[in-house]
Amino acid sequence: MLLNDSSQINSYCNLAVLISGSGSNLQAIIDAVSSGDVQNAKVALVVSNNSNAYGLHRADKAGIPTVHIPSADKEKLLETLEHHNIDAIVLAGYLSLLPINVVSNYSGKIINIHPSLIPKYCGKGFYGLKVHQAVIEAKETETGATIHLVDEEYDTGKILIQEKIEVRPDDTAEILQKRVLEIEHKIIVKGIKMLVGGCEG
Repeated sequence: MLLNDSSQINSYCNLAVLISGSGSNLQAIIDAVSSGDVQNAKVALVVSNNSNAYGLHRADKAGIPTVHIPSADKEKLLETLEHHNIDAIVLAGYLSLLPINVVSNYSGKIINIHPSLIPKYCGKGFYGLKVHQAVIEAKETETGATIHLVDEEYDTGKILIQEKIEVRPDDTAEILQKRVLEIEHKIIVKGIKMLVGGCEG
């Protein structure tokens, strides 16, 4: 079932959240599910391609199963997702291209959050502070964050949600990153709600 096809809605959607770093967006998801802001969903698994990712500690603290799977291990990821009965996937700062077998098996059920207004400042190599530094160097007057469906390429899937903010004259890449993160934490929850609405067991 593709995202937004709500003809059959599962009573519970098992989510896998994939991370590579601090996991602040993961925390926003955990908090939204815990508070009931996101209903009919459970973060059933957190996967990281970085064994030292702080987000793994966030997941442990919340009692969520975690696993480290190196990006090069293209078979283990799908096997792990299926083992945990995952219905849909959220890329929340996951800095690797998903294997084709995962994309094809979860077509329409994978979303990613990116810290720019796609199609600007996206694609391979554009992540974290690099995005915000590029925005400042280009003297952009606005930036923001994007939720999109995931396909076989970096940041090329259908855009679902975008929110903008003004780039201020005194912004540094670090300051801009913090301000964009505030947007990310809001729209990733909106994206989860859309994902859950198209979730099928």
